[in-house]
Amino acid sequence: MKQHIRSLLQWSLGLGLLHSFILGSWAPAQAQGLGADNYPQHPVHLVVPFPPGGGNDFIARFVAQRLAASLKQAVIIDNKAGAGGLMGNEFAIKSPPDGYTLLLVSASYTVNAALYPLKYDPVQDVSAVAQLSQGAFVLVANPNVAAKNLSELIAFAKAHPGDVTIASSGLGSILHLSAELLMGQASIHLLHVPYKGGGPALSDTLSGQTQLFFSTPAVALPFIKTGKLKALGVTTKERTPVLAEVPSLREAGLPNYEVNVWHGILAPKGTPRTIIAKLNTEINRAMNSKDAQELLEKDGVYPVSGTPEQFQALIKRETALWQEVVKKSNISIEP
Repeated sequence: MKQHIRSLLQWSLGLGLLHSFILGSWAPAQAQGLGADNYPQHPVHLVVPFPPGGGNDFIARFVAQRLAASLKQAVIIDNKAGAGGLMGNEFAIKSPPDGYTLLLVSASYTVNAALYPLKYDPVQDVSAVAQLSQGAFVLVANPNVAAKNLSELIAFAKAHPGDVTIASSGLGSILHLSAELLMGQASIHLLHVPYKGGGPALSDTLSGQTQLFFSTPAVALPFIKTGKLKALGVTTKERTPVLAEVPSLREAGLPNYEVNVWHGILAPKGTPRTIIAKLNTEINRAMNSKDAQELLEKDGVYPVSGTPEQFQALIKRETALWQEVVKKSNISIEP
């Protein structure tokens, strides 16, 4: 009798191990994307880590509409604002890596990684899906500034250290760090004046309360055309079509200067590669459309098509850049 019970237990244990082996073998295979042909089978959530109504929300809704049509499944926008985007980032990045939670990020994603203690690794804990857009900032000056170009500005700033003011949308913002990068590469000292938002900063630059400001081309263009602002250079490697007559800051004398305005979509680390590839294909198709180009050009940015690997490399490169700028500038702030 005891031998019979022992045999039954051994048989049950063996069956259980076999069952675990089968499940264990199937799960990784499934995670590698065997179900991608049927993805998605229920709504996909696109997390926007900011309140509704802003630029991030605007581009997210555009992409969500196009993705929903191509995937034949609802793509729901989840606005999870808080702590300058950190709360929404953490929620999405720590979600299950199944392709059903995505994250809309902008260039500030890599800036925040350099400024705040995070509960996730901004490079290692994500799977890049696709970059959506790219654009430039333009360095503008009040007409009273005694410089017609970047070289003259640098010369004047060196002769009058701390006398030239540069406004930003806030301490630790990408506009602030763009100014710090400018100061470091030009070996000059400008007096940084942080505001609560880009609107007040631009307004005071127009009035002459401050002298310099990094603006988006779409916002600055009307004032440049009427002579209320002077454009000294754009921040991308090459000139931007909307300001074709304005040199890049690289052309103007800073050969290593580059700051990009961009948006993109991330997924949690471990999301199956086949799902990433499917999303990348559909997003690139949407961003290559004529209506995407027309819509984005109104904000002075342009659609981008690329691979997940290219977007992952951008995130890694810019995270390292801003960490270096923050360290050299000794910037310390709390979220």
